[in-house]
Formats: sequence, C-alpha cells, structure tokens
Amino acid sequence: MHTNSKNNAASSKQKAVKIAGFMFLFAFIIPTLNWALLLSKFNVAGDALATAKNILANTFLFRLGISVELLMAIGLVVLGLALYVMLKSVNKHLALLALVLKLVEATLMAVTVLLPFIALGFAQADATSTTLTQEQLQMPLGLLFNAHTAITAVSMVFLGLDMMLFCYLLLKSNYIPRLLAGFGILSFFLILVQSLLFILAPDYAEMPINQIIFWTRSGLFEIVIGLWLLIKGISPTTS
Repeated sequence: MHTNSKNNAASSKQKAVKIAGFMFLFAFIIPTLNWALLLSKFNVAGDALATAKNILANTFLFRLGISVELLMAIGLVVLGLALYVMLKSVNKHLALLALVLKLVEATLMAVTVLLPFIALGFAQADATSTTLTQEQLQMPLGLLFNAHTAITAVSMVFLGLDMMLFCYLLLKSNYIPRLLAGFGILSFFLILVQSLLFILAPDYAEMPINQIIFWTRSGLFEIVIGLWLLIKGISPTTS
C-alpha cells in the first residue's frame, strides 16, 4: 500500500508538471495574441468616447476578446494548482501561500473582465429611457477599457508575489536549473515593481522603455520554463 501511494503521488506530480508547462505557454501566448489581434484595435489613447464607439461598432469581437481574458482567469487557477502539486513536497506552507495568492490574482482578473461587460450593457442602453445622453452612457465603457492596463495592475501585484514564491520553491527543489529558477524570481520581482509603479506613478510606469524593462523578462521566462517542463520535465538531480 505504501508503495502504491508513493507511485500515485509521483504520477500525480508528473501530470502536474506537464499541465504547468502547458499553462505557462498558454498564459503567455494567448493573452499576447488576444491583445495584439483583438483588444488593442479598440483602444484610442486619450479619447474614451472614440474607444467606446469602436467597441460598439463590433461588440462580438470585443466580447470574444473579453471572454478570452475570462478563460485566462480560469487558466491561472489551473496553473496555480499544478504548481502546488509539484512543489508542496518542497515546502507545503509556502506552496499553499503561493496558491492562495494565485487564487486572489485569478479572482481580481475575473473582476476586471466583469467591469467592461457591465459597462457595455450601459453603453447599449436606450438613452430615451434614462436622463443620460447616449454619450454619457458610452463614456464609462471607454474610460474602463482605456484604463485596462492600470486596472489589471492590482492583480499583477499578486502575480509578482505568487510567482516569486513558486520560483523560490523551484530554486530550492532543484527540479529545474537553478539559473532558470533565479531568473524567474528576478522576472516576477520586476513585475511586482512595475505593478506598484502603475498604482503609485502611472505616467512613469506607462513609458515604453519601462514596459520593455519590466515585462519582457517574464515573457521569456514563461516560454522557457513552459517548454522545459513539457519536454524535459523535472529531476531532483538537476543543478
């Protein structure tokens, strides 16, 4: 019975490794394509009303893009659970803390999806049934969407924290090269800093050079670790 339990635990861990590898790639590639191909097309910087009109001109594509973001919130839960199964044997308490932070991140991400859905409903309302003009009904939708990056900064704070913990556990586990795990800690520390900057000094945070400095490393890490876990898996003897 003891041997069967160990075999089952090892099998569950290996499945979690493959799921985590896939979800790392999914979490980077899908939102990047979603923003580049869909959501960015609606944004008119500095003109919330024009943004709202762009959205209302093609609500199906907007709803599709927002639905993908909702799917990403679910994906975060799957990634967190997979990493927890992988790493709970290293330090169960830290792994559980990281999972809880990941669940908070996913919840906040889902809320940021809910807000534009609600605003879209107001924007499509019949102005004759209210005391507001059509433009006043549409304005919140444009304002919310133009502030999308700033709004998601709150969830990104939790992303930085939970992934720093998971990467620390990967560093302690020797499941992957220590250099890769250390690079992950640095990458998500920069995400944490950038997210706090969006809250404290948004004009500085939105500068293109800062976007490159703070975000590119985490994308590279997600691609590399995703491929590593899918192709090589984990080994306690990796150094």
